[in-house]
Amino acid sequence: MQKAIIGKKIGMTQIFDEAGKFVPVTVIEAGPCVVVQKKTAENDGYEAVQLGFGEIRSKNVTKPLQGHFKKADVAMKRTLKEFRLEDTAALNVGDIVKADAFAEGDIVDVCGTSKGKGYAGSIKRHNHQRLKETHGSGPVHRHAGSMGACSSPSRIYKGKGMPGHMGAEKVTVQNLTVVKVDAENNLIAVKGAIPGPKGSVVTIADCVKKA
Repeated sequence: MQKAIIGKKIGMTQIFDEAGKFVPVTVIEAGPCVVVQKKTAENDGYEAVQLGFGEIRSKNVTKPLQGHFKKADVAMKRTLKEFRLEDTAALNVGDIVKADAFAEGDIVDVCGTSKGKGYAGSIKRHNHQRLKETHGSGPVHRHAGSMGACSSPSRIYKGKGMPGHMGAEKVTVQNLTVVKVDAENNLIAVKGAIPGPKGSVVTIADCVKKA
């Protein structure tokens, strides 16, 4: 059965394997999550489950969402995420999904939001080369320079590397190995780094194998 869960990034550390080698890991507080909604092919055209994670006071929840939680007869949650799973027969509204749904050795995809870097120039944002600082480059050695549009096509092509907002975007890291699962404390340690600052919300799902 395909598995998925919502969690919160705790931080990075290192643990030692059986051979005595240290392994850099990211620790995630995974769940507990509650199934808030279940979508079926008959009613919605596809199979999916909606999970809720994190406590929140009712006064901070909009009335439409309050009705959504009341219909499911579950406690209100701060974060809602929908997962399209291949088989949702084993999950029903109100079920609790915990970290023990995963096991050591599982290969997973972790999705999060990268750190926001604010407005950045093209050198920092796209790794462009700076201009020489001699022979008339003036005070513009970190500028983007000419775009070379001329009279034809008289415009900048879409996707051109330009200064702008950097970071704070959805990033998915694939094929990470679950190194350790602490079911008692709802913690999952995955090998390597994942996107997002400490305390940010992430999702963990079985690795999608491409043909």
